[in-house]
Amino acid sequence: MKKIIPIIIILIMTSSACNKLDNTLSASGQLTTDIAQIKEFLLLSNFTAHSTSSGLHYIINSIGVGEDYPTLEDSVIIEYTGSYITDGVIFDQTEENEPVTFLLGGLIPGWQEGIQFFKRESEGVLLLPSALAYGPYPPTGIRQNAVMVFYIKVHDFFQ
Repeated sequence: MKKIIPIIIILIMTSSACNKLDNTLSASGQLTTDIAQIKEFLLLSNFTAHSTSSGLHYIINSIGVGEDYPTLEDSVIIEYTGSYITDGVIFDQTEENEPVTFLLGGLIPGWQEGIQFFKRESEGVLLLPSALAYGPYPPTGIRQNAVMVFYIKVHDFFQ
């Protein structure tokens, strides 16, 4: 009996892993699905966004000040609200008027790319395909392959 229990556990884990693999798309298929969700969101919201070759879409609502833009080596001081594009459920946010500081190069790829379009005191929206967010292997509490919307305000940045 002691030998059967580990075998049953391994079979259950293998079965679960196989089922998860069967439900995932290729990277290009996932990106196509994600971009369709982003375009539908933009249409329904009556937003116009810029896009990049990676699939990132961004909107600058307030241009900000100065001529400089943050780089991956900079720390950025930001307020944000992050939600899922499919249902608007907020999964993370800062307190109003209580920005947080992050090293830009240590953030998810969509923030690394997108925040470099924002000057000091600028505001806007980042729409991230799942690969630029947390992809198929997110941290606990985040949905798998989720397309995300971040409303952000970049207060400042520095090296």
